[in-house]
Amino acid sequence: MARSRSRSSSSSPRSASSRKPSASAEVEVVEESGGMGIDDGIPIITTVLLIGALLMVDYALATHYGAGFLFKP
Repeated sequence: MARSRSRSSSSSPRSASSRKPSASAEVEVVEESGGMGIDDGIPIITTVLLIGALLMVDYALATHYGAGFLFKP
């Protein structure tokens, strides 16, 4: 049978986690740089591409079938 360690050891995880952080630790606030990030750019690019595709399809319908709603032959 394997021997077990004693629970009164000073290197137990409980004693290490019960230590309080020092009060002199300061938190540095970092501001984000200006400009547009990827989260802002994706919806804008998607909207522009969808509008462009709608215009291209409408133009093709108008030139080939005379059925465009923005472009007329």
